[in-house]
Amino acid sequence: MISTGTASITGDFDIVEAETLANQLKFGALPISFETLTSEQISPTLGGEQLRIGIIAGVIGLLLVFFYSVIQYRALGLVTIGSLVVAGLMAYGAVTFLGWSSNFRLTMAGVTGLIVAIGITADSFIVYFERIRDEVRAGRPLRFAVDTGWERARRTILISDAVNLIAAAVLYFLSESSVKSFAFALGLTTVIDLIVVMMFTHPVVSILANTKFFGEGHRWSGMDPERLGAKRSTYLGRGKFTPPLTKKSGPSRAELEGGIV
Repeated sequence: MISTGTASITGDFDIVEAETLANQLKFGALPISFETLTSEQISPTLGGEQLRIGIIAGVIGLLLVFFYSVIQYRALGLVTIGSLVVAGLMAYGAVTFLGWSSNFRLTMAGVTGLIVAIGITADSFIVYFERIRDEVRAGRPLRFAVDTGWERARRTILISDAVNLIAAAVLYFLSESSVKSFAFALGLTTVIDLIVVMMFTHPVVSILANTKFFGEGHRWSGMDPERLGAKRSTYLGRGKFTPPLTKKSGPSRAELEGGIV
């Protein structure tokens, strides 16, 4: 027992023997030592620079998604833009709240996870819109196509987001700290994607389907039956059929001969 709080080892040692004994006391009986292989100095402004570049990359990604949505879906693409804005605000609010309540810090890996989530969120909208378009191509009016398309798209969206959540959970619990931030951001934005699609995107599309602009398939609505190559008529159930798609023209010869105008 050392009663004085200090200890010393004395003896006839040279420098090499003293260093060997010190290493054995520090690291065990094995005569090992550590030496510096590489050394790198990092500027304190590097983190801010990486964050700035990450934000620029995210903005460019958003603009590309906006441009594609408007080109591909016309006015319906505005729903995609609105949904992404809502998802972005929710993600910002969640990160801010977690930073205040749980000391969460957004690293570069976390920023990468948020940027990747742009594609995941946009993919859900594309699956939904393409399902609606398939129903319009089959000849269904838009108000019927929205309900039927949503029933078919919802399962695909749920399965896709479930896979993303499983991947995020595996990465979070089995990876090192630098990857945990990416996995957490990926899982957080996947949950936000589900909330936005269920509680914002689908209700907004259902409301738009009852308007004249979208419900009648205006050529700038993104749901123009003629542009999508819709069938002339289809069975809706309960003895109902959609009216055939015909262009306005003058009376036929048979109508003129029969005195029908």
